[in-house]
Amino acid sequence: MTKQIRQLDRVVIRFAGDSGDGMQLTGDRFTSETAQLGNDISTLPNFPAEIRAPAGTLPGVSSFQVHFADYDILTPGDAPNVLVAMNPAALKANLADLPRGADIIVNTDEFTRRNLAKVGYTTSPLDDDSLTGYVVHPVALTSMTVGALAEHEVSKKDAERAKNMFALGLLSWMYSRPYESTLRFLERKFAARPELVAANVAAFRAGWNFGETTDSFSVRYEVKPAKMQPGTYRNITGNAALSLGLVAAGVRSGLPVFLGAYPITPASDILHELSKHKRFGVVTMQAEDEIAAVGAALGASYGGSLGVTTTSGPGVALKSETISLAVALELPLVIVDVQRAGPSTGMPTKTEQADLNMALYGRHGEAPVAVLAPKSPADCFDAALEAARIALTYRTPVLLLSDNYVANGSEPWLLPDVESLPDLRVEFATAPNGEDGTFLPYLRDPETLARPWAVPGTPGLEHRIGGLEKADKTGDISYDPANHDFMVRTRAARIETIPVPDVEVEDPDGDARVLVLGWGSTYGPIGAACRGLRQRGLSVAQAHLRHLAPMPANLGEVLRAYDRVVIPEMNLGQLAHVIRAKYLVDAIGYNQVRGLPFTAVELETMLEEVLKNV
Repeated sequence: MTKQIRQLDRVVIRFAGDSGDGMQLTGDRFTSETAQLGNDISTLPNFPAEIRAPAGTLPGVSSFQVHFADYDILTPGDAPNVLVAMNPAALKANLADLPRGADIIVNTDEFTRRNLAKVGYTTSPLDDDSLTGYVVHPVALTSMTVGALAEHEVSKKDAERAKNMFALGLLSWMYSRPYESTLRFLERKFAARPELVAANVAAFRAGWNFGETTDSFSVRYEVKPAKMQPGTYRNITGNAALSLGLVAAGVRSGLPVFLGAYPITPASDILHELSKHKRFGVVTMQAEDEIAAVGAALGASYGGSLGVTTTSGPGVALKSETISLAVALELPLVIVDVQRAGPSTGMPTKTEQADLNMALYGRHGEAPVAVLAPKSPADCFDAALEAARIALTYRTPVLLLSDNYVANGSEPWLLPDVESLPDLRVEFATAPNGEDGTFLPYLRDPETLARPWAVPGTPGLEHRIGGLEKADKTGDISYDPANHDFMVRTRAARIETIPVPDVEVEDPDGDARVLVLGWGSTYGPIGAACRGLRQRGLSVAQAHLRHLAPMPANLGEVLRAYDRVVIPEMNLGQLAHVIRAKYLVDAIGYNQVRGLPFTAVELETMLEEVLKNV
């Protein structure tokens, strides 16, 4: 059957279903196929916190959104063009996000009276007028999959589970995706059970063939590859990129990397990924709790390794005493905080930026640390390298603030030339440095203010270690008021004088009166909103902070160059408060704490109102 092929420049697809329907796997495979084709990609996984919420209920809905285009994109998309709904709960949970005219592919087999009642439907939305305005494609995904696998030696339950592969095959056909990588993936995933390999491959092919032969889908779509910088790319999540950045830091420093971690959503994938890289000198330890994890990481740094600990907000609270100890000891330590919605347990699988105050100030005493935040999944690699560079060079703890949106989202990543990565090699103390032949553990480098890093067991370099205040140079325990004042100020100066790149401003017309300042994962939505305003002839400037402590030296000058500074944050205005206090700039905060990233359209609407009133 010959079908019309229509060219598109971009598409947003959302796969949604029950937690057991394999929507994360389906979305991930579709994304991999799309990456192989060369489109630019941005994804947004969204899943419940419960390990297994009641089947067919709204709390159990899991979804995966992928935005792909033939040009560079910055967000996973504000609204889906296509929704694949595996049951009534998936439809009801996601319908409000769909614009009129969107395609809805519905698994009709799950629209039973019982499943409809679970989510409050008194009548099926497929039979009334509630879906008027959408293009609805009813497909019996479950029964067609079971029928396609009738001759395969699998149970009915396993056959029904393969319906996500039927849906993937249909969407792969519909959007002209290359599928060979999916077939290879299935062969690897079910290698121990050949019957499941055959069944899932058959289900995928059945979905593809259904799209090819049915009258329900008369149009097939193509999205051409994006124009990208030449090189080798891979699709990567933020957690994976951050992990590889830490591996690269170990290689470039020549040090073993030690990760002390306690599993916590959404940081656990870093532990999983790093555990695969033992051949690069990475050692991972799953500790009994958060305090043990950071204690082990700090001990590893004391012993001459690059100590790393990963967690989320609740874990940072538990680690704060040991982080303060690392400040007093003046040893390198990288603390990765993959932020999630709080307080307390909050919403573990939802995103937020509410740990900034804790990162900047959340320790007892004067205990300053360096703080930085990646702006996108691929940027997590460079941010991890930068965190390691600062920690090793300046002998300080560094807090790296990722978040759930960045950590689980994905985008194409250009593989770097390893030789172009920064040289992070460290010179350990090997001999006494005092004029009288003694070792002075707090005799500082005049440029970095860092103290010597002496590996335990080095002859002649024995020195005291611990949390009590140290005397300048000698490291003896000291209660002298003047010494304490000096040491506190010196530790603060060590952080404040860390050279960081100047903040860059994107102001194409050079005449903008409004600056939008962001940090972390707001980069994409802010950039997309500013791009939309400029396409409409409105002038707006954008700047983004990676380094939050210390801040770029030119930031004050930049802020004062604009009539208005707007700071969108997924918190109640934490960076805005810092900017107001530090630079005396009346920044306008735009804040939301919904557990979801900003959409570009809401920021564009808000900024248009600001521009009108300047």
